[in-house]
Amino acid sequence: MKTRALVVAGYGINADEELAVAFQLAGAEAERRHVADLVAEPALLAAYDYLAFPGGFSFGDHLGSGLVLAQLFRRKLYPELSRFVADGGLVIGICNGFQTLVKTGLLPALDGSSRPSVSLVHNQQGRFIDDWVMVEVDPASPCVWTQGLGRRWLPIRHGEGRFVTDTPATLARLEAGHLVALRYHGGNPNGSVADIAGICDPTGRVFGLMPHPEAFIHPEVHPARRHGYEGGLGLDVFRQAVAWKSRA
Repeated sequence: MKTRALVVAGYGINADEELAVAFQLAGAEAERRHVADLVAEPALLAAYDYLAFPGGFSFGDHLGSGLVLAQLFRRKLYPELSRFVADGGLVIGICNGFQTLVKTGLLPALDGSSRPSVSLVHNQQGRFIDDWVMVEVDPASPCVWTQGLGRRWLPIRHGEGRFVTDTPATLARLEAGHLVALRYHGGNPNGSVADIAGICDPTGRVFGLMPHPEAFIHPEVHPARRHGYEGGLGLDVFRQAVAWKSRA
């Protein structure tokens, strides 16, 4: 029996279809559900194995990237979100979805706290970035989504992707727990502290990242496609999660 992914759709979100396809190609069933459906019926979450927050500009990002969506989930769905994770559910937030997860308090969730302690702010150079970056995976990280993966190229597209922490102590704890699952390699595109491109919570099941693995599910989209690109795909992130959940 296939595992099931719930991909959040709604106002300003624009990468939900690609994210659903990534889960499907990785071997899971995927269903896009509007955020209003979840608010109206929070119990829907219990029927899924994965919860995915896509990229885009949720609610227009008028009050800050991911902030309105984060507050909506925090006020209306936080008990169900916490239960989903506690029961073994996997969560991924990509770009705007990563911004939503940290502002909801699901990441990094140090000591089980829902108090936001990290954020994604305006890129250091003050402009939107649309490019490809090399990322490095920490092999010691508990992150379910990246276990066993190596260095690879992934596309980025964001204006508020600079990762920051509230205190140096928070950064130290992320480093000590190997919760920095993904780093930029060979160049930091946005000024993120410690080259951080993605983090997980202590369980390893909640993962947020700024690069877009769902936008690299076919080798033909890589800029070096004419020269025979043979590196890892972003699709591997979803394959790892589906394989892990199938064994759990």
